[in-house]
Amino acid sequence: MSAPSVAIVTGAADGIGWATAQRLAADVDHVVVLDVRAQAALERATELGHAHLGLACDVVSPESVKTAIRTVLERFGRVDTLVNNAGIGEQVTPTVDQDLAAFDRVLGVHLRGTFLMSREAGAAMLGQGTGAIVNITSVAAFAGIPMRNAYGAAKAGIAAMTRAMACEWARRGVRVNAVAPGYVRTALVDELARKGAIDIRAIEARTPMARLAQPAEIAEVVAFLASPRAGFVTGTTLPVDGGWLALGAPETTLG
Repeated sequence: MSAPSVAIVTGAADGIGWATAQRLAADVDHVVVLDVRAQAALERATELGHAHLGLACDVVSPESVKTAIRTVLERFGRVDTLVNNAGIGEQVTPTVDQDLAAFDRVLGVHLRGTFLMSREAGAAMLGQGTGAIVNITSVAAFAGIPMRNAYGAAKAGIAAMTRAMACEWARRGVRVNAVAPGYVRTALVDELARKGAIDIRAIEARTPMARLAQPAEIAEVVAFLASPRAGFVTGTTLPVDGGWLALGAPETTLG
């Protein structure tokens, strides 16, 4: 009888993280919902069912990350999939006015958080000789988006770290890939729109597919990369952006 499969999703109480947790629950025995908000994590895990687990975790804190991974291993005995999704919004202000603490906070949650979670979960996977990590980066890692310095830098760092870890661990049974969403209809994007940081209509006009993604569409790609169907895929970042990065002409050519 095979061992039960276990997937961890960070920042899993909302948006892409929650959609991913729901999608993975169809594929694995146990989904661990991690979120900095303890009650939200517990409630989401309850929605998924009794086989799943909700835990508070601040991905910026080494102690919190270690505690979360230790709890998962004590409860389920293994970690098969890690989805590094936790993130926060960028400060919306011109570069010359940006606050250093806010800059560091964005890098901390996205980049440091991905590193800490990958380090601790990766150790368990290496011990098993199998596992898959899927990181959430962004089109902002590959395209210049004015005023979004910390976010773009953090997401570019995640893409680079994805390649590094993938090559380091490939011969030990652990795959590491990333998904680079374009603009997705989440509460975070709605908040940026309210602040005037983004223009939804302009984004739709600029996107070849003429719309934003739904969180479930990102979750489907994450589930693919985490699954045996992607067994020979590692070290790659897959854009899921409706053609955003592919467009090399004025949007007026889109018709």
